[in-house]
Amino acid sequence: MPALFDAFWRATAYCLHPRVVLWSLLPLVLAVALTLALGYQYWESAVAGVRATLDGWALSAALIAWLESLGLDGLRAVLAPLVVVALAVPVIVVVALLLVATLMTPALVSLVAKRRFPTLERRHGASLVWASLRSLGLGVFALALLAASVPLWFVPPLVLVVPPLIWGWLTYRVLAFDVLAVHASADERRALLAAHRWPLLGMGLVAGYLGAAPTLLWAMGVLTLVFAPLLVLLSVWLYTLVFAFTALWFAHYALAALQASRAEHEVEVLPAEPAPASAHVLPPPDADTALPRALP
Repeated sequence: MPALFDAFWRATAYCLHPRVVLWSLLPLVLAVALTLALGYQYWESAVAGVRATLDGWALSAALIAWLESLGLDGLRAVLAPLVVVALAVPVIVVVALLLVATLMTPALVSLVAKRRFPTLERRHGASLVWASLRSLGLGVFALALLAASVPLWFVPPLVLVVPPLIWGWLTYRVLAFDVLAVHASADERRALLAAHRWPLLGMGLVAGYLGAAPTLLWAMGVLTLVFAPLLVLLSVWLYTLVFAFTALWFAHYALAALQASRAEHEVEVLPAEPAPASAHVLPPPDADTALPRALP
């Protein structure tokens, strides 16, 4: 537990480093550009598809009609865009995490290693290309889990629980591997991930809920649609900072654990000092004469 808090505060301090701030701009620019481009291309068709789906469900159509009878005029016009935004937010979170993992994590790990673990040997247990492909596969799987969990979002408590849990699991699986890819061998990485599974998973879940905090920016109802471009920029920036901090947290914790493991292993395998060569044992004084004097 002390190692977790030590890594946490170190990661917080590193977030103020000028290099970290500059590195965070590239994922931010790419994520915002991708989000706005997809929104420009598919926003109207997505809203039309969601509106047609809602109108096609007898239950949702009846519910909307009932709410409009209570004075919520115009609900039908804004409900479909709000649903599209709600479905887009988890995708934005996953994309932000993958961009940070691919574009920032190697540089962040290198910064931590250079400043805190300069003598830690790099054993290259996994290539950065393999780590990126692995992260992409896990991201697609997480999006599938989020899509399958959408019906649970209509239960008010679960919408605040299920998506952050999936984001936390994804964060753990991606960053715990990536921060050890360069410095640990494959065997060391597997041993460390097994030995520290629960602390690393806990860090991932904390990061998942920290990543859910910017989602509250989208909980402004109709104002979400009015300020959507600004909210996209602000939320993606916050997601980038959260996951950059998380990568630093994982780097400090995992590299410290790797260094401790190697030090412990070196102590265990240290060869015993060879015994000194046996010296010629001289007979005790008067040994030659002692035996004859003992005879009668």
